[in-house]
Amino acid sequence: MSGPLAAMNNLSFSASDFRERALAHRRSADDVAAAFRDHGDHQLNPDLVADLERVASRDAAVLIPVIDDHASDARIILTMRAKALRKHSGQIAFPGGAIDPEDASPEAAAMREAQEEISLDPRFVEPVGRLPLYLTMTGFRITPVLALVKPGFRLQANPEEVDDVFEVPLSFLMTPGNHFRESRVWQGRERHYYTMPYNDRFIWGVTAGILRTLYERLYA
Repeated sequence: MSGPLAAMNNLSFSASDFRERALAHRRSADDVAAAFRDHGDHQLNPDLVADLERVASRDAAVLIPVIDDHASDARIILTMRAKALRKHSGQIAFPGGAIDPEDASPEAAAMREAQEEISLDPRFVEPVGRLPLYLTMTGFRITPVLALVKPGFRLQANPEEVDDVFEVPLSFLMTPGNHFRESRVWQGRERHYYTMPYNDRFIWGVTAGILRTLYERLYA
């Protein structure tokens, strides 16, 4: 076996390897914030990037929580947004939300939101880096925060915001063969995006776009 598939088979998807990759990325990235145009589904929609930059005015942060339990295949914590929410209801998402004035940093905001949404105690969370910004159609500039979650944590979904909390293997999410490109017409223009179906979970939109960027920055 040779080529990209063999290279993927030789990768490690442990939490310790993820940590090393995240820290190396943090040290080597000259301007992570400005690199969003070249990654994820932003790269698939270059004609929309200028529009996104004009409308994206609200800062937000999400936590990409990788469980550090010494398993050979780490897992990422994801949520299903409550169906009663006005925006993105029922979609798969990372814990996160708007950055408030009292938040000292995107990391602080992401951990605060994770505690509010799924009761993830910040004492168990170790931020290890960031990904490039992700700009949304709803006007948010999202900073994805890479983090390890130490064993001993307990999760409980806040029913006002989250219907379910679950885990997906890092190896599944970082395998490009599980990344599918789809498109739909939005406001008269075709928009391309990624989907990553996992069992009965349909990961797409912002979450899939950020996961694709994670793959491109750390594992490609």
